[in-house]
Amino acid sequence: MNSRFMKHIGAVLLLFVGQLVSTPARAQDEAADAFVKRISTEVLDVIKSDKSMRSGDLTKVIGLVDTRIMPFMDFGRMTASAVGPAWRQATPEQQKRLQEEFKILLVRTYSGALSQISDQTIVMKPLRASPEDKEVVVRSEIRGSSDPIQLDYRLEKTPGQGSGWRIYNLNVLGVWLVETYKSQFSQEINAKGIDGLIESLAARNKSNSANSKKG
Repeated sequence: MNSRFMKHIGAVLLLFVGQLVSTPARAQDEAADAFVKRISTEVLDVIKSDKSMRSGDLTKVIGLVDTRIMPFMDFGRMTASAVGPAWRQATPEQQKRLQEEFKILLVRTYSGALSQISDQTIVMKPLRASPEDKEVVVRSEIRGSSDPIQLDYRLEKTPGQGSGWRIYNLNVLGVWLVETYKSQFSQEINAKGIDGLIESLAARNKSNSANSKKG
């Protein structure tokens, strides 16, 4: 992945880290684009006012992901899609490890992008969906002093208790996050199997953690 993609997708993913003032219940009755606009705007405001997050406080970021991101992002579906057909052959313990390591990879890889957030605003594009649709694509742009960043979301509306919109894929600069990792993971699995992918992700996370401490 090129550096521009990594930088911008990091800012995108971690916009949701500052989701401190919203609750899952509010998402139940909202249109998908209204949901995305609300949390994006709230998160931008939080990040701009939180010095430690702007400085890339990784411990704080990971803690916030654990408590605030999970209700709004379907990491299980994201991980299963990224792993591909091999996901169905993985044991429950392997699936758990894959999801844990994938989440850490995303957070650690992109945490440094928090420091890039300054004067950005969110501009929503017209939603092409019917009210009864359960899966939609919400399109938007992040605009600031530099070139606009294309930012699209795939969302699903979950039924029952805790229902509401959940994000299961992100598109930054024309590249879908899950598909990007699917190609990488497929190579790892073909070469070393599921356990090999888990070990590779764990090693990558350990390296990223060491590098962030040095920084």
